[in-house]
Amino acid sequence: MTRPELVARAGRLAEGGHRRILGLAGAPGSGKSTLAAALADTLGKCTQVVGMDGFHLAHTELVRLGRVDRKGAPDTFDALGFVALLARLRDNTDDVVYAPRFDRTLEDPIAGAVPVPRGVPLVIVEGNYLLLDGAVWGTVRPLLDECWYLDPGEQTRQSWLITRHEAHGRSPAAARAHALGSDERNARLIAGSRSRADLVIDPLAR
Repeated sequence: MTRPELVARAGRLAEGGHRRILGLAGAPGSGKSTLAAALADTLGKCTQVVGMDGFHLAHTELVRLGRVDRKGAPDTFDALGFVALLARLRDNTDDVVYAPRFDRTLEDPIAGAVPVPRGVPLVIVEGNYLLLDGAVWGTVRPLLDECWYLDPGEQTRQSWLITRHEAHGRSPAAARAHALGSDERNARLIAGSRSRADLVIDPLAR
């Protein structure tokens, strides 16, 4: 689909008269945050973006659990907390729901950083594991009205991811090692969930 078609489809979700949730899923570096921001910029005040990355476990907790080298894997997130937030967003009975935001400079989440007022009809949720099956993660998909899987192609995705890692302070060698190591293991897991998406899209489409 073209970008205008995607904007129109998201816009129709916002016109339903009640709170809808659109998910953007995909492997690390697939352009989820960029597309979410573009949709929100175009649709304006009728939407708010919430990132799954806000539910990363804090670095100190990953140290305690011995999972620092696996940061970004499914068990390094507060999946139950994420599901609880989605349920609150879907119920839409509170005047405002506050979501956390992940700060890539701090490499830690910040609580209460993203306000979602009750009057916002469309929440765009972006994250790696929205389509994952089984256990807690499998309860995410039923809370989404639609979910799109972003696939820019592996070479493009890996290039974007390496560039992102470098922009946040890693050396070129360390950025490449991370992108092709733990990130790639997570990417293969995420790719296995794409069949549960309503759309598989190329974020480069215009």
